[in-house]
Amino acid sequence: MTAIDFSRFDALTFDTYGTLIDWERGILNAFQVVLSQHAVRPTEDELLQLFAKHEAAIEAGAYRTYREVLASAARGACADLGVHPADSAITHFAGSVPEWPAFADSADALRRLKTRFRLGVLTNCDDDLFAGSNRRLGVQFDWVVTAQQARGYKPSLANFELLFERVGVPRERILHVAQSLFHDHVPAKAMGMTSVWINRRDGKPGRGATPIANAAPDLVVPDMRTFADVALR
Repeated sequence: MTAIDFSRFDALTFDTYGTLIDWERGILNAFQVVLSQHAVRPTEDELLQLFAKHEAAIEAGAYRTYREVLASAARGACADLGVHPADSAITHFAGSVPEWPAFADSADALRRLKTRFRLGVLTNCDDDLFAGSNRRLGVQFDWVVTAQQARGYKPSLANFELLFERVGVPRERILHVAQSLFHDHVPAKAMGMTSVWINRRDGKPGRGATPIANAAPDLVVPDMRTFADVALR
C-alpha cells in the first residue's frame, strides 16, 4: 500500500452502513425483537452470517426496496434457524434502520472532513431510511446516492456510475471510503477509484454481516477518527 496524496481529491464518498453507522449492532438489536419469543440462541456472528447470506442473494436479484430486502433476509435467516417469526416483528426489523446507532467517531470525523472536502454518500438503502440515519451523523452531504435511486445495490457498478454522474468531477478526483470489501472496494477498484478501507472488524472473530471478498484498497485504517487525522494532516 502506498501513501495517499489527499490534495489530489475534491470529493470523499462514503458507504454508510458498516462505515458510519454500526449496522451489525443495529441488525443484532432488531433481531432480538424477532427472536425474543423463540428458544433459539444463535451466536451473534452466526446470526450476522445468516443475514449476510440472504441479504446478498436478494440484492443480486430484481430490485426490491431495502425494507423488502430486510424483511426477506430476516425471514430467510429465521427459516434457517427453524423459527416462524411474527409478522409484526418482521415489520419492525424492516423499518429499524433509523434506530441503528452511529459509530461514536463518525459525526465528529465527518464534521472535520467537511472543512476541506465535499462529501457524498453511496448507500445500499431507501431514501427515507437513510434520512433517519443521516440525522445521527450531523452533517449535510453534498451528494446522496441511494439504492432506491439507482434501482439496484452495490456491488453493482451501475451505482458507482450514478455516483460519478451526480458528483460531476473526474473519478480520479473522488476518494471512496468504506468498510465492506464486497460491497464497495471490489467495485470501486474495478472502476479505477482510489479507496480507503475503514476496517471496523479488525480483530473481531468471524465474518460479520458482509460476504467474504478480496480487494486491494489503497489505505487501511481502523476507524473514522484515524482516517480524518490522516486526511487532514
